[in-house]
Amino acid sequence: QVQLVESGGGLVQAGDSLRLSCVASGRTYSTYYAMGWFRQAPGKEREFVAAIRLNGGRTYYADAVKGRFAISRDDAKNTVYLQTNNLKPEDTAVYYCAILGDGPGIYEARRYRYWGQGTQVTVSS
Repeated sequence: QVQLVESGGGLVQAGDSLRLSCVASGRTYSTYYAMGWFRQAPGKEREFVAAIRLNGGRTYYADAVKGRFAISRDDAKNTVYLQTNNLKPEDTAVYYCAILGDGPGIYEARRYRYWGQGTQVTVSS
């Protein structure tokens, strides 16, 4: 089992940047298939943002964030980051990290096994 803790959210203005972090504790996260970031805005369903394979490092992005967000990992720290640049008001949401035990389904929230508690990102116009 693994525990996930997100941090780095906040209130920013449009065009600003934030770096979100997700620290995994417990079982070494590299034994899992991938780690993903999802977000959920009020009244909306949870949606895929980005993911990274924990063996090999291939990355995946939602169209809405391509070119603005970047996912990376630091295996020594059991941490995955989401660098968010040029933030827009529509990026406002609670951002969650999650672990996918095995593929496929990297874009599907229901396939992820472990979830963090989320970190709020609010972007003002």
